[in-house]
Amino acid sequence: GIILLEIAESPLHDLIIDIKPQFPNIKFVHVIADVRNRTMIEPIFKEYKPDVVFHAAAYKHVPLMEDSPNEAIKNNVFGTYKMAQAAAKYGVKRFVLISTDKAVNPTNSMGASKRLCEMIIQTFDQKIKEGKAHELPQIFAHAEDEEGIGTIDEKLEVKTEYVAVRFGNVLGSNGSVIPLFKKQIAAGGPVTVTHPDIIRYFMTIPEAVSLVMQAGTYADGGEIFVFFDEPLI
Repeated sequence: GIILLEIAESPLHDLIIDIKPQFPNIKFVHVIADVRNRTMIEPIFKEYKPDVVFHAAAYKHVPLMEDSPNEAIKNNVFGTYKMAQAAAKYGVKRFVLISTDKAVNPTNSMGASKRLCEMIIQTFDQKIKEGKAHELPQIFAHAEDEEGIGTIDEKLEVKTEYVAVRFGNVLGSNGSVIPLFKKQIAAGGPVTVTHPDIIRYFMTIPEAVSLVMQAGTYADGGEIFVFFDEPLI
C-alpha cells in the first residue's frame, strides 16, 4: 500500500481522484497532517510502519521564502528533522529527501533551508551507522511543542538509510516556471526571467521519478543524487 500524507486538502483530494482509478489493486491511505507536528506524525509511523519514505514536503518558491525565511526554516528544516527522526524510531528502511539544485552554494533562504535538510539526513545516516542514533536531539518548531516524545531509545537498533535527490525545474510540475512562460506567451508576452544571465536546469517528470526511484533502490545511505544534463536556458 501507499500512504499519501499532505497538509493541503485540495491537492491531496485531486491526487486521490487522479491515481486511484489508475491503480485499483493498490491500497491507498490518505492522511492530512503537518510534518512539523511530531504528535501528528509519530502515530502515523507507528500505525502503518512504512518501508520507504519519500519526503517532498517543503516551501519551494524562492521570492516568497525571501520574505518569510523563518517559515522556510520551520517547514523545510524542522519538518525534515522530525520526519527523519520518526523514520528512525519506527523502522523505516530508507528515507529519500527531495532536495533542490538551489541547495548548491545557496544564495537564498529557500536554498539554504534545503541545504540544511541535506545536512540533517547525512547526519542521521552517519549517526545511525555509528550506532549513535540516540544522540540525535529533539528540535522544536513551536513553544508548545511535544517535549519528551521524539527521543530515540538507546536500546533501539536503528537501520534506516537516508539519501537526498537534487532536482532542478521539473517540466510541468506544480510550481514549475514553464506554465508561467506558457501563460505569458499566450497573452502575447513578454516572457519574464529573474535575471538576464539566469541559468535554469530542467528535467522531465519521468526523469524526476526515475531519479527518485533509483535513489530509493540503489543508495547505501548518505548520498546526494543529482540528475546530470546540460542547461536549456
